[in-house]
Amino acid sequence: MIFSEINFVGVFVAFLVSFISGAIWFGPKTFYPVWMKARGIANGQLTTNQNKPVLLFGGTILGVIAQTITLAVIITSLQKNNADFGILSGALVGLALGVGISMFSSLSHRLFGGESLKVWIIETTNDALNLTIAGAIITFFN
Repeated sequence: MIFSEINFVGVFVAFLVSFISGAIWFGPKTFYPVWMKARGIANGQLTTNQNKPVLLFGGTILGVIAQTITLAVIITSLQKNNADFGILSGALVGLALGVGISMFSSLSHRLFGGESLKVWIIETTNDALNLTIAGAIITFFN
């Protein structure tokens, strides 16, 4: 079974790098102010109802773990059938999944939900970038 062949050290490193990358991406000196303004939150502060750190960070951690494990299963399967599958291939798989699935699976939801394209671009570009980096890391450790 592919799941038992996954290098979980690589998954952990990919998770950690993705989590840190997301923190930088949405930092106060990077995209956070632009993102909050695009969401219509002028002062950049979440309301008491929205600011629930356990839910926000717990959900983020759970999501990043699910993404990196899924990516690891796919990359491990591909590596099993292709001896020439290298770090660039892993990064390209991460990019393809990040753009093709992560970004575009949410586009219609965002448009029908009335959110701006700017919000969608900021959020999902971070997902695609993190999956690309995670793909390279997972491949390196496999």
